[in-house]
Parts: sequence; C-alpha cells; structure tokens
Amino acid sequence: MSQEKRLVLFFAISVSFLWLWSALFFKAPPPKPAARKPAAATPPATHPAPAQPVPVALPVEQGAKAEEITVEKGLYRITFSTQGAVIKSWVLKKYTDEHDKQLDVVNQSACEMLGYPMRVTLPDAALADKLNSAIYVAKQTGVTAGSPEKLEFTYSDGKIQIRKLFTFTASYEVRVQTRVFDGERDLPAGVAWPGGFGDHSLAPEIASVADLAFYQTTEDEKIVTDHITSSLLGHWFGSGEKAPQELNIRGSLRFAGLEDSYFAAVFLPDSPSDTFQASREVWTPADWKGSEKEKPSPMRALLATAQPAPISFRLLVAPKDLDVLHAVVPPVDGLVDFGWFKFVAMPLFLALRYVHAQWVHNYGWAITILTLFLNLAMFPLKLKGMKSAKEMQKIAPIVKEIQERYKQYKFNDPRKQRMNEEIMKLYKEHHVNPVGGCLPMLLQLPLLYGFYRVLQYSIELRHAPWIGCVKDLSAPDQCYLFGIHIAILPTIMVVTMFFAQKMTPTPTADPAQQRMMMFMPLIFGMMFYRLASGVVLYYLMANVVGIAQQLFINKFFPSAATPKGPPPGRSKARIEKTVSVG
Repeated sequence: MSQEKRLVLFFAISVSFLWLWSALFFKAPPPKPAARKPAAATPPATHPAPAQPVPVALPVEQGAKAEEITVEKGLYRITFSTQGAVIKSWVLKKYTDEHDKQLDVVNQSACEMLGYPMRVTLPDAALADKLNSAIYVAKQTGVTAGSPEKLEFTYSDGKIQIRKLFTFTASYEVRVQTRVFDGERDLPAGVAWPGGFGDHSLAPEIASVADLAFYQTTEDEKIVTDHITSSLLGHWFGSGEKAPQELNIRGSLRFAGLEDSYFAAVFLPDSPSDTFQASREVWTPADWKGSEKEKPSPMRALLATAQPAPISFRLLVAPKDLDVLHAVVPPVDGLVDFGWFKFVAMPLFLALRYVHAQWVHNYGWAITILTLFLNLAMFPLKLKGMKSAKEMQKIAPIVKEIQERYKQYKFNDPRKQRMNEEIMKLYKEHHVNPVGGCLPMLLQLPLLYGFYRVLQYSIELRHAPWIGCVKDLSAPDQCYLFGIHIAILPTIMVVTMFFAQKMTPTPTADPAQQRMMMFMPLIFGMMFYRLASGVVLYYLMANVVGIAQQLFINKFFPSAATPKGPPPGRSKARIEKTVSVG
C-alpha cells in the first residue's frame, strides 16, 4: 500500500469517525431564540419527608398585580414572580454571555410560550393553569444582607391550597418543596422547567441545544438521549413515524434535568427515583407573522410523574465544572461527557489545567504546550510510520511494474493471485510491512480524539482568550480584516497542511491521487471553519510540530536509492505456461 493510499485511508477513517461520532453523540446546534427553543425540563416527584400541614394563605386582594422578588447569593441571583410562584430569571454571576452580561440560563422567549421554571403540573390541566396564573402570598425568612434564606409562596382559593418553599444555600443548590392539597388529600402534582435552558445569547452554530439527561444510580450513564432522539425527534425531522406523546423512563435514577455544552439544571431527588417521565409539547402560534423559517417548532419537555405526595428535591443549576459537580452529594461528574475515550480525555484535561495553572495562565498557550508534548510522545509511532513509508517508497516502482504485468487479467483470474504472491514476496525480501505506515496513525486516534473532546466540552475554555482577535477558545474564530470576517486560525491551518503535504513522501505520481490529496487541506479547512478556536488551534499546532518532525526525519533518515535491475518474478509467457500446466 503506497504512502498516499495510506494517507487517504487515514483521512477517510478519521473524517468518517469524527462525522459518525458527531452524528450520534454531539449536541445539535440550538435554534435561534425566536425560532426553535431548546429542550425543556422538569423535576421529579420524589419520596420526601412526612407531609407537613399546608399553611393557609391569606386571601389575595382582587386585582392584585404580580410582584418580583430577587434572592441574591454569592454564586447566583434568582428572580421570582408572585404570579404562579415561578422563576423569571436565574443568573449565574460568575459567567457572562457573548454580550458580556451576567449569564441568565432562563430562556425568556421560550418561557413566554411554555411557561417559566417551577410551574406546577397536574393531571387536571385547567387546575394547573389556574394555579400557575394565580397571585401567591410570599413570605421571606432568615433575611441576611437583604436576601432571605427561605422564600415561601402560598395560595388558596378556599378549597385548593398550594405551598412552594425554596431554601437557598451558598452553593449552586436550591431545595424545592411543593405540596398541593384539596382539604382532604394531597393531589398528584409535579414541578416543571418547561421553557428552555442554557446560554441562549450565542449564535446557533456556536451553542448546543439543551438536552434531556437521565442518569442511572449504578453508573453515570445517560440513558434517555437515544430514546428521545429515536422516539420523539425522528418524527419531527421527517421520519413520518408518529411520535409518542409521552416516554416513560423507568429504573432507579440518580438525577435528571437539562444540559447544554457548558451548563446544567439538574433535579436531585432525596432518594433514587423512578418517577421521571419525558413528553413532548407542541406550541404553534396561530397569529405567527414572522417568516416560516423562524416559526417555532415542537418543543421537548421533561415532566415529573404525578404522585399524591409532597415533592421535595434539590435543584442544581450550575456550570459543568468538574470541581463543582464533584462537590455535589452524590457527585454528578457524569454531566461532563468526554465520550468513549474518557480514560484518555480525563488525564489530558487534568494536564491542560495544570499547564494553565502552573505555567502560562493562558489556555491558548496551554493548548500549544500540551500539543507539543503530545506530538513528542507520539513521535516514535510517527517515526516508525514514516520509516515504513520510505521503505515503501523505495520499492514502489517495482510494485508498479509487477502490477503492470498483470493488469490485463480480470480480478477473479487465478493469475492475479500470482501477482499478490510476488508483491508479498517483495515485501518480505525488503522487510516492509504494507500496513506499517497506517497502523501507527490509527493508534494515535484515541489520543487525538480524546484531546478533541477535552477542547470541545471543557467550560474552562469558554470565553478564554488567546492572543489578538482570538477572544474565545470555545467559539469559532471571530477575526475581521477591513470589516470582512476572516477565520485566521483555519486559514493558517490549511496553509500548514499544504506545507506538510509537500514534505510527505510521495511514492507514486498518479495524477488522480495527487489531485485528490491537493484538495484535502481545503476540505479540512471547510470542516474546521466553524469549529471552536481551541480545537483549530490544537490541529494547527499539531501541523506545525509535524512539519518540524518531518524536517528531522528527512534530514536524518534519507530514503535509500531505489533497487536496480529487473523485478523478481517470471515473465508473462512463463506465467501463462505455469497456469496452463498446473
């Protein structure tokens, strides 16, 4: 197998691998806020402590207007509304959106359609609508520095009584307790986050759609995404199969909620729960006046299975920072998904953080340094592959001559087997392994892909600058020249790929293969044009290091002269005679 064929095979396998992985496991780009809204979520009904009497709310004055109450802690700021006792805004104070404003993970556009977080859900839809539009009485307790430790909402219409109690902590967790009582018994109720979640200020190709996530008790295994994709989303994207209205997820589940690439809203039951239920909700505005392209589409929703008992759970709204998630009891580290190569990605992630914290304090330079180390570590494999390629280059003319002598025979002709035997004999005489150049490259894939996942899904890179106009390593290149958007890093990466290609041994001069190889850098440039800058920087630096390594190989391991003389084997007449006799 020629060096170019090995490179083509390597590129084909790599591209196919990344494409297939992306199609199966990567989060889809999110819809624009005014069009498709991200996934919606809700908490579980769990097994709480014994029920306490519902405080009887004072009658609300007729025509009372909704008021907003803000609770601010060190890590977050939550704004509640007395209408429905729902959350209007949840700001994570340590994080900003692309407009440099503190990040609000409540999708306002979606909430106006489907409702705000912590709305109550009941089998009786009319009663649920009534409770979600009623004006509640709010009571703050434990007020410190102008912010309460507990916030209680109550409402009563003379028959139905409802109580929502929020208890705040210094961490990212908030305890939520809800009870709906009709004077005789607890009604089966749930609580929902139906209006979308995540960083909705980003362009669709940058952010990821908030996704539903259910995790088992025994291991951090996400078990719902495939069900949702195949059962619900397939219908929306043209499969023609009628999607079910509900999807029950049974089993002992540690938690469930919503997530995007960098943040999560997770409902943590007091004990493993089997009460989660996913369903879809279609919202089609009758008076939509915008373009058909911008028209809102079916929404996803995660609803709690109703139980005739009070609801009690912890609500974690937090960045997908491993330190933060590991501090939760029990830990929810599984929200940071490095994929199948987690065993490779996790050490690389820790190494990247160490280089950043101890050496350079800039994630762009940390990526550069770690890329250098990775390529040096893989250099023995690369050297082995290059040496094998040069050996193949030496005997390529002989292999081509053997193939020429047999090219007139059909594929199933027995004489083709003779050709293969001669070529294998030639390989053996020159101690050449035909896959020796490709196998080392394939062995590098887990390491390369593991680092790719680290760069794509580490919140540490979100809004992390490098140099110049590269202000956010988690977003595509946003450089401009004379008012024209030019992706600098992908452009330089394409140039380095051309240089590396010119320096690579070319054992054959087949014009078709050379033309195809000539376009490979452009194809990769288009693939990488809208990828995160950190990922492009990694591949760019890998190309630069690869060029330096190739210069070293060309200088200290020059190819030997091509063997002289006739190729081994027999003449055409001798071949035909052998086949006819034997």
